Amino acid sequence: MWYNFQQIFKVLNNPVIYIKLTGKSKEVVVRMKKVYKGMRMLDVENGRVVEDAVIVVEDGIFAAVGGADTKIPEDAEVNDLNGKTVLPGLVDAHIHALLDASANPTSSAVADSKSLLTLKGAEHLKKILAAGIVAVRDLGGIDFLDLGLRDAVNSGLILGPRMQVAGKVITMTGGHGHDMGREVDGPAECRKAAREQLKMGVDLIKVMATGGVMTKGVEPGSPQLTEEELRAAIEEAHKAGRKTATHAQGTEGIKNAIRAGIDSIEHGFFLDDEAVELMINNDVYMVATLAAPYWIVENGVEAGIPEYAVEKAERTMEAHKKSFQKAYNAGVKIAMGTDAGTPFNLHGKNSYELKMMVEAGLSPMEAVRVSTMGGAELMGIDDIIGSITVGKEADMLVVNGRPDENIEDIFELDAVYLKGKKVMTDCGLS
Repeated sequence: MWYNFQQIFKVLNNPVIYIKLTGKSKEVVVRMKKVYKGMRMLDVENGRVVEDAVIVVEDGIFAAVGGADTKIPEDAEVNDLNGKTVLPGLVDAHIHALLDASANPTSSAVADSKSLLTLKGAEHLKKILAAGIVAVRDLGGIDFLDLGLRDAVNSGLILGPRMQVAGKVITMTGGHGHDMGREVDGPAECRKAAREQLKMGVDLIKVMATGGVMTKGVEPGSPQLTEEELRAAIEEAHKAGRKTATHAQGTEGIKNAIRAGIDSIEHGFFLDDEAVELMINNDVYMVATLAAPYWIVENGVEAGIPEYAVEKAERTMEAHKKSFQKAYNAGVKIAMGTDAGTPFNLHGKNSYELKMMVEAGLSPMEAVRVSTMGGAELMGIDDIIGSITVGKEADMLVVNGRPDENIEDIFELDAVYLKGKKVMTDCGLS
């Protein structure tokens, strides 16, 4: 595209925009420098607060980070954030973008057309981003529509957080999640199912080691896929350079998955000392999703949630909290996850999980760390996001308050930045 003299002069006259002519002066490339100063900044890597901080962002990357003595470029746009707190964007390591958080969301999703499901998913992703979540793992989609959502985000077609998707969950015949998953029996079928997911282009493989709350007729504590079946799917994922996650609530199923080589335990309702030791020795993450049973119990059958699901959630919720405490106190690696999309576990309310983790014993600063660095590390993208560090992409939240002291201040979002661009203000999406 050619630019006339007036257009070029207008760009050159802006003190925060640089001009670069390439080829035969056919292309103008603008570069932006922005400075944010005067705020408190949460340094999650070192567990400290930087007072009167300065952050310099250039071309969507953190170019300089430090205290008040940090040099401010003369040609930058300066934003004074006095009285606010800045922290890295949050990572939710367990969502279901295609589920609508209704009373029985799986049944609703199966009944919807693919076009309606996709449109719902796109809207859910906007709400998630507006809540300060800049990256997610979608751990169970329907008919591979989650891959389309991921690709639409990556191409800029729709607005949403970075996504890693698992496609169809791999479950035994009649097992947990069978109505939206790939049913298998035996190691050979597990191996083939994993290869099918990889062929479709998934980012990770999810297997179902135990029963769960929302599937009728299965028990959360009961093992389902065997260790040999789990190992077959996990081997295929690892051969392809992909990570693995497992729905695992009961003790035996958790241990089966760890011995089979799993990378993360999702939920982990019934952990014993041996399971915790196995997780530590094998570098396995825990993604507890404390919010998932909480919202089921909080809303109950009166809200239309199936009675069997409410009964199972009530029966397991206390053990779930104690298992999370046991794992954290022992030093198991933790990443924040919500299971958003399950009953009344709303997309856009993801940060409630931080409040629940603090109630379970984490300090507010530690809850922020596992919800930023923890998730980024689990997803293998901690070189890109997870902390406000020079060279990383400029994902950050501006909060009114001090979430490192009062975790509920995390709900008081003033702005969300993704790759240096403001995508949400306190009035909504930009």
